[in-house]
Amino acid sequence: MDKSFIAKMKDPITENKICSNDLEKYFMSNDKRLIHKWWHYFEIYDKYFSKFRNKKPTILEIGVSKGGSLQMWKSYFGEGAKIYGIDIDESCKNYEEDGIEIFIGSQEDRNFLQNIKNKIGNIDILIDDGGHEMLQQIITFEELYNSVKIDGGIYLCEDTHSSYFNSSVGAGLKSPNSYIEMTKNLIDKLHYWHTYDIQNDEISDSTYSIHYYDSVVVIEKRIMEMPWHGMTSN
Repeated sequence: MDKSFIAKMKDPITENKICSNDLEKYFMSNDKRLIHKWWHYFEIYDKYFSKFRNKKPTILEIGVSKGGSLQMWKSYFGEGAKIYGIDIDESCKNYEEDGIEIFIGSQEDRNFLQNIKNKIGNIDILIDDGGHEMLQQIITFEELYNSVKIDGGIYLCEDTHSSYFNSSVGAGLKSPNSYIEMTKNLIDKLHYWHTYDIQNDEISDSTYSIHYYDSVVVIEKRIMEMPWHGMTSN
């Protein structure tokens, strides 16, 4: 099978894509800072993020690039939203504006992430679009997952196809050190009620669901209670 398409990004403008949500519309009409996203991400974003619109959410995106996606979140979530970015490139600080604050540091630095957590408090949505290396993604999850609000918060990691790159440290199909394999292990924690072989912990007590898409993993948080079942009859 020819996989050369992996290195190519179709241009939705020349593909005559029809916009089905406000994020797609923003991207297609963007004349501000550069945004670089896979087209199918916008449908995923809107599916999980729309409930936060106009509710003054706190958003943290790791990976600022040219700052365009931070402007997109600011527009999408509406007035009062707090938009934060993290990047290791000091020049990204120039992309701050009203409602957007950017911190400079490495997502592999646990102390840095702890300081960010203390500064901004609980997060409604965390988007990991950072360096896409296995250690970066895993450390970020370990340090910041508990900062995502337990009452409906969203943790989204994108470009998870990097878990399959043999050129990335710790990556590769079925590699136990990849981010994808780490998240697969979380699935067991969703079922700890049904086995004595798993002990409950923060993950099992606060994780409602895990969703997999091409290159995206979305985790929804909720205070979990023991499931129950019953029978009714007429």
